[in-house]
Amino acid sequence: MQKQPTLFQALLPIFLLVFLLFLNVSFFEDTLSGPNQMALIFSATVAGLIAIYLSQSWENILDSVVKSINSAMPSMLILLLIGALAGTWLISGVVPTMIYYGLKILNPKIFLFATVIICALVSLATGSSWSTVATIGIALLGIGKTLGIHDGVIAGAIISGAYFGDKISPLSDTTNLAPAMAGTDLFTHIRYMLITTVPTLLITLVIFLFIGFNYDFGNSDTNVNVVLDSIENTFYISPVLLLVPVLLVVVIIRKVPPIPALLFGIVLGGVFAVIFQPDVLNSLSGYHSDYAYSSYTVVMKSMFGPVTVESGNAMITDLFSTGGMQGMLNTIWLILAAMIFGGAMESAGLLVKITQSLLRFAKSTGSLVATTAGSCLFLNVTASDQYISIVVPGKMFAETYKKKGYKPELLSRTLEDSGTVTSVLIPWNTCGATQSKVLGVDVLTYLPYAFFNIISPLMTILVAYLGIKIRRIKD
Repeated sequence: MQKQPTLFQALLPIFLLVFLLFLNVSFFEDTLSGPNQMALIFSATVAGLIAIYLSQSWENILDSVVKSINSAMPSMLILLLIGALAGTWLISGVVPTMIYYGLKILNPKIFLFATVIICALVSLATGSSWSTVATIGIALLGIGKTLGIHDGVIAGAIISGAYFGDKISPLSDTTNLAPAMAGTDLFTHIRYMLITTVPTLLITLVIFLFIGFNYDFGNSDTNVNVVLDSIENTFYISPVLLLVPVLLVVVIIRKVPPIPALLFGIVLGGVFAVIFQPDVLNSLSGYHSDYAYSSYTVVMKSMFGPVTVESGNAMITDLFSTGGMQGMLNTIWLILAAMIFGGAMESAGLLVKITQSLLRFAKSTGSLVATTAGSCLFLNVTASDQYISIVVPGKMFAETYKKKGYKPELLSRTLEDSGTVTSVLIPWNTCGATQSKVLGVDVLTYLPYAFFNIISPLMTILVAYLGIKIRRIKD
């Protein structure tokens, strides 16, 4: 008969993980190229040993780990495709064109403010923070770097806007998942979320506006002119190239699933590269007498491997570099390790034990919401997947909310305010690992500036403690 874990047993793998991560940060410069993966695997080993001690069979443990990895497979496939998309959009001139026109239009002082708005609108239209960051987000990062803004600040603005749209878009998977777990309908859930989400966005916009008007841009005008000249001299620039991102957004809005939609964007970028950027392709291949050879080899390499368009300027060359699918392999390794840890923890009921222990603190409305939010954050850290951080607390707390007389939209809002947005703040979570790799900015670098994501769980707890528009079944 299977034994039930104690709270100490449930927390032991987490204590080990925190300790190893601390050592990694202290001793390694790049913790995401192996050290953190090993920390997760060692912690998973301890969780597995506890599961065996609690009379779990090896088959059940392995089954739980495989299920955990399987849940992240779509994310890993999407991550590979995002690497290929970045490659073909670079050599086709799509990203350079977006940077070029962005530098022409955006005022440096309102750039961060505008970045949040642009990403929010694109994400709202597509329902995907991942697609938003991988497309318009990369271009905005290049513009911000040219203006001399710190990488972390730019990435924080991009992620803040992208996760606002992801959180309230009817097309978003998490926006559909949260009400399904809580037992309410989609549009009731979205309307109720506006009570916390709109103030959070407004505060975020004010903060970025304040940063923008007080930021020292130094010699940004000189940088802008240098980048504009370099882009013009290297790529063919035309509004026609903007058809590629526009068509991709249209495809996503038409509810085409992410994987075929991204494949469409990759192929479209490759076709536009062949049509509009012959000089770039010949230069990268080093073989000018056979354009068919140059087209095939360079477009193919941009999808699977690193490509750098040399410009003679280190800052600009950095903007014109991409790693393709190959550049995503470390991140996929990290996600695999995180899923192994999450599966091992779940096999022995360690995650459930910890979330059940948190229920003891749920006395008032505020404490119940705070406990739910804490559970979501905890599962984002331990299970490393935003879907688990919504599903597990949703199942665990649904009956409690009902018994205490609260309508299910209070639970669904808390799940989204906490589970969806904090996933990107954890370096080994599928979301944090992906966005960090796509943008080329460490999670800990952008974390202090992802204001929307930080404020969201705090806002939902504050509103609950203040008792603002708390819906009860008797009402």
